[in-house]
Amino acid sequence: MNVAFSELDFLKPELGAEYTGQGTHFAVFSAHAEKIELCLFSEDGSKETARLPLPKREGDIWSGYIEGLGPGTLYGYRAYGPYDPQNGHRFNPNKLLLDPYAKQVAGEFVWDDALFGYTIGNPEGDLSFDERDSAPFMVKGVVQDPNFDWDGEEAIRRPWTETIIYETHLRGMTMTHPGVPDELRGTFLGMASDPIIDHLMKLGVSAVELLPVQYFLDDRYLIERNLRNYWGYQPLGYFAPHARYMKGTRITEFKAMVKRFHAAGIEVLMDVVYNHTAEGSEQGPTLSFRGLDNLSYYRQSPEQPRHTYDMTGTGNTLNVAHPMVLRMVLDSLRYWVGVMHIDGFRFDLASALGREYMEFDREGGFLDAIRQDPMLAGVKLIAEPWDIGDGGYQLGGFPPPFREWNDRFRDDVRRFWKGDGGVVPVLAERLTGSPVQFNHSGRAATTSVNLLSAHDGFTLMDTVSYTEKHNEGNGEDNRDGHSDNHSDNMGAEGPTDDPGIGEARRRRRRAMVATLMMSQGVPMILGGDELGNSQGGNNNAYCQDNEIGWIDWSSSDEAFLTFCRKMTAFRRENPVLRQENFLEGATDEHGRIEIAWYKPDGSMMDEPAWGDGELRILGVYLCHLSPNEAPAEEIFLVFNAGGDCDVALPPVHGAQGWRWALNTAEDDAFTETVARERETVRAQSVAAFVPQDSGEQEAPTTTALAGA
Repeated sequence: MNVAFSELDFLKPELGAEYTGQGTHFAVFSAHAEKIELCLFSEDGSKETARLPLPKREGDIWSGYIEGLGPGTLYGYRAYGPYDPQNGHRFNPNKLLLDPYAKQVAGEFVWDDALFGYTIGNPEGDLSFDERDSAPFMVKGVVQDPNFDWDGEEAIRRPWTETIIYETHLRGMTMTHPGVPDELRGTFLGMASDPIIDHLMKLGVSAVELLPVQYFLDDRYLIERNLRNYWGYQPLGYFAPHARYMKGTRITEFKAMVKRFHAAGIEVLMDVVYNHTAEGSEQGPTLSFRGLDNLSYYRQSPEQPRHTYDMTGTGNTLNVAHPMVLRMVLDSLRYWVGVMHIDGFRFDLASALGREYMEFDREGGFLDAIRQDPMLAGVKLIAEPWDIGDGGYQLGGFPPPFREWNDRFRDDVRRFWKGDGGVVPVLAERLTGSPVQFNHSGRAATTSVNLLSAHDGFTLMDTVSYTEKHNEGNGEDNRDGHSDNHSDNMGAEGPTDDPGIGEARRRRRRAMVATLMMSQGVPMILGGDELGNSQGGNNNAYCQDNEIGWIDWSSSDEAFLTFCRKMTAFRRENPVLRQENFLEGATDEHGRIEIAWYKPDGSMMDEPAWGDGELRILGVYLCHLSPNEAPAEEIFLVFNAGGDCDVALPPVHGAQGWRWALNTAEDDAFTETVARERETVRAQSVAAFVPQDSGEQEAPTTTALAGA
């Protein structure tokens, strides 16, 4: 191939490979390189056809423009500079490097010792230097045509109070669904197929949160065990959709998926991993960032720059405190919003991103940069508020507009329904949006993303079916995964034909889902929980791209699915359950109170009751205070993790009183039966009562509630 850089003297501000319509401009960052070469490849990637030194350098941006070079071109980089591991430099031009800004990744990544900058097996270890060419085993970037027909598509910016999130793995969601065509299973197009969208719309979720879909690698040790990186938490390409999820060879399949979801009124959120990369520790391969500028892209040990500083448990930590690394992350986020039309992000191990050098800082550069960016501040931002470093657990520590995964909701709700003692006070906190953690700095009650289960841990079915984890299939002697799951097999470990145990499990699952949907905050459902999906007790299925990790549609519990659909509808129909502000017992000029807590005898909770470690039941009255004289929306809820219990209902001003709206003790949980002054709330169940005629009645006043 006879190509050369143009002598035209212009510098585009974009990094990466940008097609202009007449040619392609290449630009890459490196502060410590001495020379960077652009390498071009044949259509199948097997032959390097050109190697051209980037001719321009402005600051630390290396660039060049090739006229006539267009979309579909395969390329990579080689970087020259000091190979001085003791001081953090690991330049090795024998290693082909993926462009950090590559919009598409082509080819098959094949693990080989040639991918490492040092010689594996050498007595000097990572201080040695390997001269083998890694290009035959390495993926390449692909120049893209940015055009796509978004006609008729509009971004969805649904309020948090109307949001119900569905976290799922698009491959696991589609691999066994009988209605998804075989050729689309495991792909973006399969995820956007009619059967999947129909299921989500009927379930009533407003947003899908996809496990990582940016280009990632399968760990070498997993390949050697005939496993692979199913979840995708080993990123290498922050701008590229993962090739495994494409039916064909065009990234427009991802855009088509987003467009279809938006047409159905469903937002698309991405789980993103900007805290580390697949290159691992200093003993990992040289694939991109390490070879371009190891000292800039990664945090190094302050005492020994030879070693990466690991706050993520994966061997390295991306150095977002560096301005150009921060720019890469922000450019990536803006790309997914502006070009791919994504509606929001869940940030994996977000505490690592909030660290200014070593300490977490809620006013740090990364968090400040996102908040000031008009494109990013307008989308949904969710933090996983921890990492494995010192001071890494930061639940409640992120600034607005971030929302946060609330693992305490998961643990405390599981503990309450399992029957643990002394949990009633913390259940009250979880029902009200966890104000101890989040009611500060002007944050909303929707800050807490409430979950019963997530990809990491037991499914909801396994929470009531297994007391112990069963991760033997992961090949780590069941040592991986959390051991403290607050789970309960309810009489048998795993599947059972015992009808009593089966009914008890169904009842507890209904109670737990009702608790999730009737708590202030933002509910998140794990994909498959609504079907009764099990992973056989595996609570760390990160490497199980098989029947363990996939949703089993054939064993769908239709009765439970119907319950879940009605439960999401119940939440939508009752705004009192999803208020924007924290409920603190305020009253309005009409004497109406927004929240009150009750004992079974109808008296209000007092200090002895809150301290009663044997109490297993809690009543809560909620009122959505109205700014006018119209009757305020109200509801009375009872959460009973103990035995059958007679409960006195608080008075309602008006002639008709309360009626049953929900009784999770029954398979047909939704009812409109008139309620008496005292009702039996059965064991392991949630009851909800609403006024018989809410359009004609007034909410009880503070005086009435206090004297009940």
